[in-house]
Amino acid sequence: MAPALGGRVAEPVYRPILASRRGELEALGHLDSATAALIAPILDVSPADTGQPELLGRLPAGLVPAVDVSALPDDPGSELVRWGVPVVPVIGLAGTDRRLVAHGAAVRAYTGRAVVRLRVNQDRAGPDATTTAVERVWRHAGLVPEQCDLLVDAGDVCCPADLRTVEPRVRRLLDWSRRLTWRTVTVAAGGMPPSLARLPTDEPVRLDRWDWLLWRRLADLGVGYGDYGVVPAPPGGAEPADRLPTVRYTADGGWWIYRWSRRGGRGDERFADLCRTLVTAPYWPPTGAGFSWGDHELLRRARRVAGAGSPANRTAWSTSHHLAHVLGALTGPAGGRGPDPPPGGEGHGRFPRPHRGGERRRAG
Repeated sequence: MAPALGGRVAEPVYRPILASRRGELEALGHLDSATAALIAPILDVSPADTGQPELLGRLPAGLVPAVDVSALPDDPGSELVRWGVPVVPVIGLAGTDRRLVAHGAAVRAYTGRAVVRLRVNQDRAGPDATTTAVERVWRHAGLVPEQCDLLVDAGDVCCPADLRTVEPRVRRLLDWSRRLTWRTVTVAAGGMPPSLARLPTDEPVRLDRWDWLLWRRLADLGVGYGDYGVVPAPPGGAEPADRLPTVRYTADGGWWIYRWSRRGGRGDERFADLCRTLVTAPYWPPTGAGFSWGDHELLRRARRVAGAGSPANRTAWSTSHHLAHVLGALTGPAGGRGPDPPPGGEGHGRFPRPHRGGERRRAG
């Protein structure tokens, strides 16, 4: 990548928000070093997640995730500085004074930076109150704005109504963010529906990626892109549970959902048939198994070289392909930007100047 403005080191171009579970961590674990340098994952840790320091230590060299422990009890076990692996703390506005101090210690121990996460549906105070809340974060954590990446988390954006509701809220937050000198500003949303149970089976079904469309509609602001991978945003973002073998396959502007029940009752046979259908689809990448580790594993199942695996495996393969697809779109000639397309459209255009905050302050 080209150096960032002002001589800064180039930033990652993609910040996916992923659950800190086996499937998602396995997908991250198979990134090569070149890809890992362009992705800055944000991991949501829940009380059910165990052994996180050990699991995070297995990620590729150079991949330093941001970690959100806000769902954990505020006790010594959630202090990231005690985990012993380099991580970037994710800081919410509602954190206790004690937790903010602990996050500040982790910043100084590891990378010298943090992520401040504003949730559009929860942090809905006015601009002055939001500034006061952020200044409290910096005061207790001992940070300055230039050490912090701002993550504007729009949550679920799964239909046109969500898009119409969320976009003006996000724009207001982004307008507010220009008061301060953030390192980077990213907008993230989740476009996967909370349930796929009502979708047809034994045929691929296309779902629009409304999270991607939201970001493209913000192209004039030049913000970075984040999403929730191939699962719903919380509170529906638990491990996808489906009695049928399921793959969520990312394509331009949409997902193709495969839920298979044909070919008898054995899961291996059903999943092999699913994968044979997938690898002959027009959106199967020209490089095939070379596109990502997940595509390689799906092709192996199409050839009956291996079994169907578990739901966590299928989440891992789907996530691996998704990361590769999104990164390819963001680093392509148009940078993923373009005029507002209709749902399912691709669109083309130039990547605008990155929005890093502070423009109004610097302009006086």
